[in-house]
Amino acid sequence: MKRATLTMLATAGLLAACGQGGGQGGGSASQSPAAVPAESKALLDQLPAPYRDADLENGAAHFSLCRSCHTITKDGANMTGPNLYGVFGSKAAGKADYSYSNALKAKAPTWDAATLNQWLAGPQAFAPGTKMSFVGLKDDTDRRDVIGYLKVASSGGPT
Repeated sequence: MKRATLTMLATAGLLAACGQGGGQGGGSASQSPAAVPAESKALLDQLPAPYRDADLENGAAHFSLCRSCHTITKDGANMTGPNLYGVFGSKAAGKADYSYSNALKAKAPTWDAATLNQWLAGPQAFAPGTKMSFVGLKDDTDRRDVIGYLKVASSGGPT
């Protein structure tokens, strides 16, 4: 995805979250999701329900919270958290060039939509002692949308 598109989506999402730009503050937008490119739709269709119905704009907006610690580009650098490119189907705590917490190493699930949903709902509840300090996304729709966005973006598809 082009950097300008990501910036535009993140800015639109942040404005919506703040109650500006026509969105509903604190939750998912009330407007219909934008048309999804065919390549993105094909990637979303690989996910089980309800994730295949993700609103990618809302997912990108909420993923902006993750960008302070994670990259999501092919061959991208690790930051405070690991690069998330190619995360679907990978083993948690499996990147050799990142130092994971013992809690996540001990749990070591394979990342799929359902597992990511549990993780994003509350990382500390999922793997007590993880070093990820994010408190979690409480809204089911926002988690669904982030997971859909993550599937597309971490697979190199357009969003």
